[in-house]
Amino acid sequence: MPLPPSSFAILGAGLMGRLLAVELARQGHRVDIHDAGSPAAEGSAATVAAAMLAPLAESAITEPGVVRMGHHALARWPQLLAPLAEPVFFQQAGTLIVWHRQDAAEAQRLTRQLEANQHTVPELPRLEKLGSDGLAQAEPTLAHRFAQGLYLPGEGQLDNRQLLAALVVEMERLDVRAHWHSPQSPDTFTPGAPGQPDWVLDCRGLGAKSQWSALRGVRGEVVRIHAPDVTLQRPTRLVHPRYPIYIAPKQDHLFVIGATEIESDDLSPASVRSTLELLSAAYAVHPGFAEGRILELATQCRPTLPDNLPAIRQTQPGVLEINGLYRHGFMIAPAMLDVTLEVLNTGQSQLSQRFDMALDLAPASEPTPNVAAALA
Repeated sequence: MPLPPSSFAILGAGLMGRLLAVELARQGHRVDIHDAGSPAAEGSAATVAAAMLAPLAESAITEPGVVRMGHHALARWPQLLAPLAEPVFFQQAGTLIVWHRQDAAEAQRLTRQLEANQHTVPELPRLEKLGSDGLAQAEPTLAHRFAQGLYLPGEGQLDNRQLLAALVVEMERLDVRAHWHSPQSPDTFTPGAPGQPDWVLDCRGLGAKSQWSALRGVRGEVVRIHAPDVTLQRPTRLVHPRYPIYIAPKQDHLFVIGATEIESDDLSPASVRSTLELLSAAYAVHPGFAEGRILELATQCRPTLPDNLPAIRQTQPGVLEINGLYRHGFMIAPAMLDVTLEVLNTGQSQLSQRFDMALDLAPASEPTPNVAAALA
């Protein structure tokens, strides 16, 4: 039966923690959220992300279940954004993929891979192959630099920092009790005991490594540029054998550019080499970046499990751990949210089977007192 009114302690106020806090508070539950940082989420991978919603584009490097989660998110994000009091930039104008002539063989290999993935996940819109005329219509400023491209309809993006800020406002409006600069672990709580929350949801990402030892960090480096001379209308990806990049245009000529992926939990500043590669590749896509202004060059590590797939596990009664979103955080967060809510309400999740998501739920766990009373 549906979860009765309960109390929750959410650990980690990154993307997943904030989404869960807002949704659970909206459903009438009492929610406390704890984070080691501030409302600015300076320690969260979500703050650095480009927040692209590109299931077909990402299918080149991930499993079909994650692709289905991304497709699910394209319909869910408008529903999640609509009730927020603060506006959040959301765009669903597709993804453009381009390449230079010398990289045509790599582009052909990618095209074959994406077409094969469409057969595996048939609900995805079909990619479109663009010649020079089609490219000129889709992105006029690129027509004189590239002769061919791919257009992936239906894909989108949002503004990650606007969303994180809007979720804080929503938490305040819904009376979520936020405890900033208050790092906690599941060991701090005894779910169901007097004066304790009924549930603990651990969404700390790499902060949970002491509890989930298989977690590792995958470093990414992202540059944010203000470039008034660049007029790209949608996320654009460059095929390149050494440094493929993405360019995500936000509002007011702000561009988020990234691609680096390093197996390391090093959070030191970006290297000269990766910065040169990122900026050179961006300039090769559009020369207007030459006169742009670098607003920020940020590094962060994504929380990643050994198979690079997300998972939810229950380590003890009343404690759920949600982790491993890797590089797909914004693309799969709505699916992770919906699966978590199903688990809380029913003890299992049909959606998780559709997404091939690993659920490790304690089969013999005793319900918390609040839930037990409702079942009596």
